[in-house]
Amino acid sequence: MKFNVKIPRHLKEAYKSELKDYRHCLLKNQYADAWYHLERSHIIGQSYPIEHTYSHWLMLRFGLMQKNTKEVFGQVLRLVVGGWKSFINHVPLGNTGGANVPPLKRMPIPNDIEKLLDTK
Repeated sequence: MKFNVKIPRHLKEAYKSELKDYRHCLLKNQYADAWYHLERSHIIGQSYPIEHTYSHWLMLRFGLMQKNTKEVFGQVLRLVVGGWKSFINHVPLGNTGGANVPPLKRMPIPNDIEKLLDTK
């Protein structure tokens, strides 16, 4: 069994870039674009416990800010189980992480992110 602990440097850089774009959009009240970048950060970091959990934490905060009860409850559930599923390498790749999709559903990975994930 493979255990994931530390995100590779190239993925960490892409992950941080998505979070930077998220914050930039949030400051400009571009909420749909902000959410898009949160979903991308989730896809990039979902195999690594710290990044995966942090993406869900930000999604929970976003849901609270938007007063979206479904998102808030969905993120609480994901915060409880997401990190340890990353640690044991048992995540549904491509899943965008929002409460609008089933937590265990695999989803297509955007081409640019797929290339990143294939890079060692």
